Amino acid sequence: MPSLADHQALTDEEFERLGGFIDKTASGRNLEWVDGYFAALICGPEFVMPSEALNEILGEDVVFDTEDEAGEVVGLLMRHWNTIASELQRSIAEEHVYLPLLLEDDQGIVKGNEWAKGFMRGVQARPGSWTELLNSDEHGGSVFPMMMLAHEDDPDPAMRPPPILEDSREEIVAQMIAGLTRIHRHFEPVRRLNSRMPQLMPVHRSGPKIGRNDACPCGSGRKYKHCCATKLH
Repeated sequence: MPSLADHQALTDEEFERLGGFIDKTASGRNLEWVDGYFAALICGPEFVMPSEALNEILGEDVVFDTEDEAGEVVGLLMRHWNTIASELQRSIAEEHVYLPLLLEDDQGIVKGNEWAKGFMRGVQARPGSWTELLNSDEHGGSVFPMMMLAHEDDPDPAMRPPPILEDSREEIVAQMIAGLTRIHRHFEPVRRLNSRMPQLMPVHRSGPKIGRNDACPCGSGRKYKHCCATKLH
C-alpha cells in the first residue's frame, strides 16, 4: 500500500530537483509541460499506463547517473501524478479546481503555452477517445483555450490563432483552468463505467532506494531491474 508521503504534493525543493533533471534531458520538456500532459491523461476517458507517460516525458534514451537518481525522479513524477489526480477528483464532489503548474517567463508573465502543449500531447495519446468531446457543440469549447495557447507560436501560420493580446491572456489561462475541471467532470461517468482509471496511481516506494527485484515505481507491474533500471545502461 502506498505511504501517505506518496500522495503529498511536492515541495518547492523537490520541484526544483525534478525540474532540473527534466531540463537537462534531451526530451525538450519542462515541468509545466509535464503538468499539462499528466492532467490530460488523468482527466481523459481512458487510463494510460504510467510507463508510457514516463517514456514520453523523459525520452527513450534518458540515462540516469545512478539507480538512486532513477528512483527519486520516477518517485517524484508519480507523486505529482497523484497530486493532480486527487485534486481533480475533489472537483467531482465539491466546488474545487486544480491550479496547474504554470511558470513565469523572463518578464514575469505566465503564458501557459507549455502547459497547453503538454495537455494537447496527452489528448493525442488517445485521440479516438476524445472525439466525442472535441466534436461536441456543448462541451468542445472546454478544450479551445488549450488549443489556442498550444498553437500560439506554431511554425505553421495556418495553425496559429489570432494574436493574443497580453491583457486577454490572463482570461484565456483562467478559461483553460476552468476547462480542465469541466473536462474531468464530463468524462467521469465514462471512467467509472470502464473501471479502468484508479483514483491514484500506485507508487510502491517514495524514497530513492529501490531494490532491483522490487516492483518498478512507474507502475508497469514489472520488476525494477527489467523496467526503468534498464535505462541506466
